[in-house]
Amino acid sequence: MLKFLVIAAALYLVYKLFMGDKRKKDMQNDKSFKQKVASGEMVKDPSCGTYVDKDGDIRVREGDKVHVFCSYECRDKYLKRIGAAAPKQEEE
Repeated sequence: MLKFLVIAAALYLVYKLFMGDKRKKDMQNDKSFKQKVASGEMVKDPSCGTYVDKDGDIRVREGDKVHVFCSYECRDKYLKRIGAAAPKQEEE
């Protein structure tokens, strides 16, 4: 019985050690993400609201404003909403 308690306690400590490390990494990633959003490195996709890199490849210029999208589907949905024609994609 004592052996079982020692093994259970050891497993619990290992579990807590790994979960604490994961929580710390998640907090650091969240802080980094918030800094990128605040500095303007990440912008919000106007169609679905996902944050994407401001230098992303999928863009639409509307007047003086450039919109960046997370996917071609979001871009096409946005273009349909504003009444513009979606450009054709090249097949690779």
